[in-house]
Amino acid sequence: MDINFSALPSPCYIVDERLLLRNLEILHSVQQRTGCSILLALKGFSMYSAFPLLGKYLKGVTASSLFEARLGFEEMGKEVHIYAPAYIEAEFDEILRTCDHITFNSFAQWRRFKDKVNNIKTKKVSCGIRINPEYSEIETPIYDPCYEYSRLGVTLSNFRPTELEGLEGLHFHTMCEQNSDTLERTLQVVDQKFGDYIKTMKWLNFGGGHHITRPDYDIETLVRSITFFQDKYGVDIYLEPGEAVALNTGFLVATVLDIVDNGMKIAILDTSAACHMPDVLEMPYRPNIIGAGNPGQYPYTFRLGGHTCLAGDIIGDYSFKQPLQAGDRLAFCDMAHYTMVKNNTFNGVNLPSIALFSEKEGIKIIRQFGYEDFKTRLS
Repeated sequence: MDINFSALPSPCYIVDERLLLRNLEILHSVQQRTGCSILLALKGFSMYSAFPLLGKYLKGVTASSLFEARLGFEEMGKEVHIYAPAYIEAEFDEILRTCDHITFNSFAQWRRFKDKVNNIKTKKVSCGIRINPEYSEIETPIYDPCYEYSRLGVTLSNFRPTELEGLEGLHFHTMCEQNSDTLERTLQVVDQKFGDYIKTMKWLNFGGGHHITRPDYDIETLVRSITFFQDKYGVDIYLEPGEAVALNTGFLVATVLDIVDNGMKIAILDTSAACHMPDVLEMPYRPNIIGAGNPGQYPYTFRLGGHTCLAGDIIGDYSFKQPLQAGDRLAFCDMAHYTMVKNNTFNGVNLPSIALFSEKEGIKIIRQFGYEDFKTRLS
């Protein structure tokens, strides 16, 4: 790693364009081999300074809200898809203006907005319905779209074939950070339950959660799964990963502020799990740090915590070859996805700066934040 982390403000997210390019080339190869379309899920990665590069390889974006749709429309300028559990009436005209594909979560939502879709004069908008195949292999309920009493998607028992007129696609999303063997098993259920309706459609969206750029991902099974539905039903296939686009491409650089000892050595950082990497608490998971190991692996073990007043603002326990001291820099790995999009200013903690690294320009500071960003959000 040849990025000079000490040259960055702290804390700071930095995305390595070279690593992004590696992921994009993998995703593009799937598109070339199958003819499918891969979209960037903005809920996972919305750093639009990288959109010029992403737009060279991906077919567009998928949004979960009007603001995400506007961002994709204005900053990437390619296909814009949207899905939300429910749409807000006052926002729908602008959604129609910015989006090419709209997926509805229920037939009631489709009925509510159908006339607006049909009366638009300036463009053609393709609409679909989200289905819930009631099958997933996600162990954590908070991330499982098919969990009991899920609000996401239409189950087969609630499906309304008589209301399909005007709908051109079906969409499902049942995966989270999973390999293609899970997709293959999921597709068997989708085919069995909804095959009679897929054959009347123009497109089928496999949703997100595909860890395509992970080193152990089975791309051949993904290709086989895509071509199966293309050959059987003649539909266009969409995938909309967010995490796979930015997986292992970014870092969060932080500084040690103080060391305290309360039964073990504790390093307090100028970054925060609660504010800057909330998935550490929500998933939960333990991010890797360059040069650090598991507790006890190296001579000096420290617990790393944030500088908020939340007692549980703990990142994890790590060991180091040398004892940490105030002023030391740490670089957390895989901090591009679900970080910038989810961070917050709890306790008035400032947001990390945002930087991009490329071979041509080196480190480029994209954005730095301050008091006015905190204040104006709450005014």
